[in-house]
Amino acid sequence: MASTVTEPRPGYGQLLRTPRAWTFLLPGFAARQPFAMLTISIVLLVQHTTGSYGVAGAVSAVTGVSMAVFAPFGGKLADRFGQRAVLLPGVLVHTASVITLTVLALSDAPLWALFAAAVPAGASTPQIGPMVRARWGVKLQGTPLAQTAAAFESVTDELTFVLGPLVATALCTGVDPAAGLLTEAGLTLVGGLLFAAQKSTQPQPAALGDGHARVEHVSALRVPGVRVLIVAFLGIGTVFGGMQVSLAAFTESIGQPGLNGVLYGTFAAGNMLSGVACGAIAWKIAPQRRLVLGYASLTLMASGLWAAHSVLLLAGLGLLVGVCIAPALITGYTLVDSLVAPTARTEAFTWLTGAVALGQAAAVTVAGQLEDRFWDGAGFLVPLGGTALALTVILSLRSRLTPKSSGRTVARGVGHRVPVTVD
Repeated sequence: MASTVTEPRPGYGQLLRTPRAWTFLLPGFAARQPFAMLTISIVLLVQHTTGSYGVAGAVSAVTGVSMAVFAPFGGKLADRFGQRAVLLPGVLVHTASVITLTVLALSDAPLWALFAAAVPAGASTPQIGPMVRARWGVKLQGTPLAQTAAAFESVTDELTFVLGPLVATALCTGVDPAAGLLTEAGLTLVGGLLFAAQKSTQPQPAALGDGHARVEHVSALRVPGVRVLIVAFLGIGTVFGGMQVSLAAFTESIGQPGLNGVLYGTFAAGNMLSGVACGAIAWKIAPQRRLVLGYASLTLMASGLWAAHSVLLLAGLGLLVGVCIAPALITGYTLVDSLVAPTARTEAFTWLTGAVALGQAAAVTVAGQLEDRFWDGAGFLVPLGGTALALTVILSLRSRLTPKSSGRTVARGVGHRVPVTVD
C-alpha cells in the first residue's frame, strides 16, 4: 500500500543556505504574522469597548469569513497574474481597513459599522504563507530539499499561529486595547511591501507563461481530496478560535487576565515543539494514516478542556492539545503536494489557510456566545466539536486523499516525485 521512507531528509540548515532564500523569508515572516493576530486583536478590542465576548466574536467572525471567502480568489489571481500584482493593492486596502475598524471600535460605533469595516479587513488579508511556499517551489522543484521546504513552511505556519496571538494578547492587555490591531496593520504594510519587492524569486505568472503553463489551469477546489482537507482544516481553526476566546474568558473569570498569555503560551509551546520535531522526521507511515492518527489524538486531548477548572490542569491539557495540532497541519499540507497540479499551488494552499480562518471565525463566535450564556469554560466545547467533526469526515472520505495515477506518478510518503514537487 504505502511506500515507506528510508532516506533521511535534508536538514533545515541546508535548506536555509539556499541562495536568496532569506530575501523572501524575512519579509514574509513579518508579513504573515498579522494572519494570526487579526482575529484575537479584534476580540480583545471589541470586548473591551462593548463588554461582550459575543459581540466581539461576531465582529471577528465577519473578518474570518471574509478572509476565507476571498483568500482562494486572491491565490488564483496570484497564480495567474503574479504575486506582486495581488499584494500591492491588497496590503494598502488591508492597512486602511484595519485602521478604520480600530477607530470605529474606539468611537463606540454601532455594530453594523464594525461589520462594514471588518469585511474588507478580512478580504484583503495577504496570504503570505502560500506565496512563500510557491517561491520555494520555483527554487527547489525536483530536488530533495523541496520536502524539507514543505516541512519548514509548516513549522513556520505553526510559529505564526503561536507568536501572533501571543503578541496580540500582550499588546492588548499590557499596552492598549487597540495596540494589537495597530501593530497588525503596521506589520502588514511594511512586511507586505518588502515581500512584494522581491520580484526575482516569485513564480512566473501563468498568464505570461507558455502554453504548457495554461494546460492544467484548473481550480484546486475540483480535487476531491482538497475538499476533504478543507473540512479537516476547519477543525484546526476551531481549536485556535475556541482556545483564544475560552482562555481569555477563563483568566478574566478568576480575576487574573494576565495569565491568558501564559496559558496560551503553554498551548503554543506544545504546538511549536511538536511542529519542529515533525518537520525533521523521515516518516515511515503514509500521510493518509498520519492524518487520521493526528486528528484522533487532537480530538481526544480536546475532550478534557471543558472540564478543567484549575490553571495547572488547563495548562497541561493545553500543552497536549498544542502537541497534537502540528502533526495534523503538517500532514495536511504534505498531502496537497501529491493531490494538486503545480499551476494551482497558491490557490490550493489558500483554500486551506482560508479554512483555518473560517473555522477560527466560527469558533470565536460560538465560543463567545457559550461563554456569555453558560458556565465559565463552556467555550472549550467548541474545539472538541470541531475536531470530532473533522475526524469523522476524514475517516469517512479518506480514500479521496489518495492521489489518482492519471499520468502523474506520485509516491505516498516522502521522496519519489516526478518534477511536481510542492513548495
